[in-house]
Amino acid sequence: MTLANEKNGYFSEIQINSHCYLMKFSYFCIAKHKKNQLIKPMAKVTFKSYNPNDNLLFPPCLGDYLPKNHNARVVSAIIDRLDISEIESGYKGGGASSYNPRMLLKVIVYAYLNNVYSGRKMERLLVENVAFMWLSGMQRPDFRTINLFRSKRLAGKFDSLFTQVVLLLNEEGFVSLDVQYIDGTKIESAANKYTFVWKGSVEKNKARLETKVRSVLETAEQTLELEGSEPEEELSSEEMARRAEAILDKMDREGISDKKMRKAVEKVKSEKAPKMREYEDKLETLGERNSFSKTDPDATFMRMKEDAMNNGQTKPGYNVQIATENQFITNYGIFWRPTDQGTLIPFLDSFQARYGKQSGEICADSGYGSEQNYEYMFGNGIVPYVKYNMFHAEDKRKRRQNPFLIQNLHYNETDDYFVCPMGQHMEHIGDVTVKSDLGYESTVSRYIARNCSGCPLRGMCYKAAADRRIIEVNHKNNAYRRKAKELLTSERGIYHRGNRPIEPEAVFGDIKFNHGFKRFRLKSNEKVKTEFGLVALAHNIRKYIAINQSNMAKNIKNNAPKRPCLPLAWNLKRFHEAC
Repeated sequence: MTLANEKNGYFSEIQINSHCYLMKFSYFCIAKHKKNQLIKPMAKVTFKSYNPNDNLLFPPCLGDYLPKNHNARVVSAIIDRLDISEIESGYKGGGASSYNPRMLLKVIVYAYLNNVYSGRKMERLLVENVAFMWLSGMQRPDFRTINLFRSKRLAGKFDSLFTQVVLLLNEEGFVSLDVQYIDGTKIESAANKYTFVWKGSVEKNKARLETKVRSVLETAEQTLELEGSEPEEELSSEEMARRAEAILDKMDREGISDKKMRKAVEKVKSEKAPKMREYEDKLETLGERNSFSKTDPDATFMRMKEDAMNNGQTKPGYNVQIATENQFITNYGIFWRPTDQGTLIPFLDSFQARYGKQSGEICADSGYGSEQNYEYMFGNGIVPYVKYNMFHAEDKRKRRQNPFLIQNLHYNETDDYFVCPMGQHMEHIGDVTVKSDLGYESTVSRYIARNCSGCPLRGMCYKAAADRRIIEVNHKNNAYRRKAKELLTSERGIYHRGNRPIEPEAVFGDIKFNHGFKRFRLKSNEKVKTEFGLVALAHNIRKYIAINQSNMAKNIKNNAPKRPCLPLAWNLKRFHEAC
């Protein structure tokens, strides 16, 4: 049959033959599958021998279980190259033998590399984890030994170890130490957030107590005709106790039985004087700060970005500053000031002390752009790619087109006067010295308009009630800002500005969110600095391992033989054969 007609539908001979072929092929596959099921015998299931208590003829070596490029081997190799004589000199002879400090250092650094910051977890891993067992040589120091080594032995001595590692990175070409990308972040202290002591509250209570005690002592001294201190003099706790003791001695010698006066004076001696001493100690601990924590006196209360309650609550913490290059941390510092502006100069000094030289270029955000910082950097031959607080805002059209802003007023540098939008001269009337909270003195020049009464632009020019507008200008700071802007808008400055967000900010993000270090576990400035030093060292080693592994993978890929491109017909033939 060449054609078939069914219900006015036509099928060609080729279509009919194709359907027949597919049906035959389907029957053939089903039959073959059933034949295989009938012929193929059931295979016996076997399992590998398992005996957890089986003894080996020869004890295994733990190193056999670690790959040659394992992170633990990298940590061990790096720390073996470090000079730890400063730590070893802190041990005293005699008594029981001590754990090797190099072994403890390897265990702690490897733990920080793997986001383990608890001494108890390190103790458990020394029993359960093969890498920790290999690093410790099967020794098992407990958590007290680990924490004591971390907080006591390393405190004040870890800086040299970190410096040695950065110098090793410098030798291998990972960092040049010629540029610093600087930024800061706040990390919460281990102290309780409700243990605050505020300077204003202490000073207020101290003054109130002093007034009450002075009244009691002066009344008693007038009654007994004793010589007291000058009213203008500050009444210290020692002076309180001395004067109260003198009053009680005279009352005992002369047999005066004024119970009310004696009770008040004895209360000054037993309660008020110790309380005054407590206030004095708190003020001494505060120093220039406005707050501290009772359980960690070196911690200052500051606002954190991690605010779970979203109420701006202050928490005890530290301002951590870092300098990075190629995302390696080259320097770090711990400061109590919540703002970054006052930390730059001591931070740069610490870099100089650490490496014996200073970087030629500094890149930082607008939080560091102050007259004092610019003066320090320009004066020490440093090129500052550092923004100031109005760097971006002053270039906006709204500000550029506002003729009443000081920055847009014409200034005659020769005759030292400004010209207002109405064409009046604003003459120089004197200079004022302004002192910052850091103790830096700035000179501010004041200029006054000749006559603003009746001016049609007065309402837009200024809002003060005075008849003439007065402006204050810091010429020195403006000159520094012009230099900084010229640097920041140059080709090199644009490169640094684009690179800065992926340098220290990326490092802080990696440490805080990828590796979960958002709170210190040790207390006091020295111990906190050691702890963050461990975090910084672990970050550098982690970055070093990642770069080496990436380079190794690229080399393998580049050196691998390329597969020949086979023709399409050959691939189709193999596909049909497989089917």
